[in-house]
Amino acid sequence: MTDIYCDIADIKLIRKFNKKKIVKGFTTNPSLMAKAGARNYKKYSQKILRSTSKPVSCEVFADNENEMIVQGKLISKWADNVYVKVPIFNSKGKFMGKVISTLNKKNIKINITAVYSIEQVKKILKILDKKTKVIISIFAGRMGDVGKDPLPIFKESLKLTKKFKNVKILWASTREPYNYTQARDLKCHIITCPPSIIEKIEKFGKTFTDLTVDTVRGFLEDSKKSKFKI
Repeated sequence: MTDIYCDIADIKLIRKFNKKKIVKGFTTNPSLMAKAGARNYKKYSQKILRSTSKPVSCEVFADNENEMIVQGKLISKWADNVYVKVPIFNSKGKFMGKVISTLNKKNIKINITAVYSIEQVKKILKILDKKTKVIISIFAGRMGDVGKDPLPIFKESLKLTKKFKNVKILWASTREPYNYTQARDLKCHIITCPPSIIEKIEKFGKTFTDLTVDTVRGFLEDSKKSKFKI
């Protein structure tokens, strides 16, 4: 079973989607926070965490190891359901292994983000224990954006993590509802989606005939509204 997480920071939407049984957790990032109008990162994050008992990933935004570790330790104390989201590399391309291993050894739940390759997954697994909860977020959609096939990376990553019962692979940067079907077929542990895609997933099950009729009706309604004539 592939769990669906909602990728959002808007408090009203989090409260709405928290009521859906299909949604098992939430992921956020500083960009989503800013878009949602957050002015104080800590207070806004804590407000989100109080809105749900489901897992929530809150990201550090430092660019060096020591500051990331400090931020990660602080974030981990905000709530029991928080995952500290840390990038696999910083902006200079340096592997944040020190950050990952330090937080992991402190029994802090982490979500390692911006992962794109098997080599990166292997580097992560080498420094993890086998008890503290870890999510590895692989950015499928962004791979597809540059012509890369993400499926082989997911298949291999899922094989590599079989020995790690505490590690879950997450399908990130979801582009369309069908990605959920792909993730589920792979037995990927988690997929994170924006609200619009989750709402479409909830409508899964329509037949091809239903889709044809819905499409034709839509075209017909639009032609009537436009008052086109031939």
